[in-house]
Amino acid sequence: MSKPSKPVLDMVRQLIEMPTVSRDSNLDLIHWIRDHLKSLGVEATLVHDATGKKANLYATLGPQDKPGIVLSGHTDVVPIDGQEWDTDPFKLTEKDGKLYGRGTSDMKSFVATALAFAPKFLAQPLETPIHYAFTYDEEVGCLGAKRLIEVLREMPVKPKACIVGEPTEMQVIAQHKGKKSWRVDVRGFECHSSLTHLGANAVEAAAELIAFIKQLARKKRDHGPFDPEFAPPYTSLHTGTVHGGTALNIVPKDCSFLWEIRYLPQDDVDALFAEVEAFARTKLEPELKAIDPNCGITFTQISEFPGLATDDRAGVVELAKALTGANRVQKVAFGTEAGLFSEMGIPTIVCGPGSIEQAHKPNEFIELSQIALCEAFLDRLLERVKTGGPALPI
Repeated sequence: MSKPSKPVLDMVRQLIEMPTVSRDSNLDLIHWIRDHLKSLGVEATLVHDATGKKANLYATLGPQDKPGIVLSGHTDVVPIDGQEWDTDPFKLTEKDGKLYGRGTSDMKSFVATALAFAPKFLAQPLETPIHYAFTYDEEVGCLGAKRLIEVLREMPVKPKACIVGEPTEMQVIAQHKGKKSWRVDVRGFECHSSLTHLGANAVEAAAELIAFIKQLARKKRDHGPFDPEFAPPYTSLHTGTVHGGTALNIVPKDCSFLWEIRYLPQDDVDALFAEVEAFARTKLEPELKAIDPNCGITFTQISEFPGLATDDRAGVVELAKALTGANRVQKVAFGTEAGLFSEMGIPTIVCGPGSIEQAHKPNEFIELSQIALCEAFLDRLLERVKTGGPALPI
């Protein structure tokens, strides 16, 4: 099968054409999914954020008193600001065997395929239930999944396995890197730029700290530790944005920047952060405070998600290999919500349609053949979870 079925394509279109950029509410889409499932006789639980403007959705198809398999995906997408699109990003466009639109690859096609399978799952007596877990704000730090997992911990029946459908080209991923990110705010002291000796330059202090972070990045690149199955095969450090200063003839009082560490499972991310903070405290901050005691450097952690390190011999890995036909598992550098489910004690893998290379880009697309592979994957899963199906390895 090189093309997905009409019900799956219709569901992909439905979800793509409901914009859910992370900075906005996702409730229109979540409420639509809730109502759609209700029309099939399935009651969903919504888990809202503190504002009430966003929500996760959790639903069970099949027996309510048995642990099942989670099909998990995030509903938010990244912004299109500043990107040049050849098509309307929030209208699904089919061309040359591809579907174009924001979220086609990352990751509404998986969510749509899972939802389109609800009638198929419900038409069979299920020995093992299927759980849907659809979250908000994955793109800004896996915030929704963290809130959902708080609720799952209190449920009397917890899932026994989880498949996160991030774009892996339907390859089975058992390990991925973890991530921590921070905002750094540097407070200096303003003065006229002709009198630099009277000021404390926040931009220059931030630049020195960024340069130190870059030195650590080179050290990791050159000396490891290494794991050749990741790309890149080492822990990476990266500065993403910098904002500071008001005019060239003013010694800047403020500067801020965002930076991150994406770390191998065996690396010590906290030790790396400690090196950066120690450089700020012992080298940079004393020079700033010598001008004015109110100067200083503040670190604020803005996001964190753990790495994934599922044993290659785990039952969920064996199941995913059987469903895809893969004879090996792989590792990826990008992070997902899978590590959070795994931390809760739910064996988890990542496997979904599309390529991460298309994620977050203008003219994001997914190949129709990828969605068809995902549909075949779920067809095989259905055979495994229905009553009388082959025994599950989990």
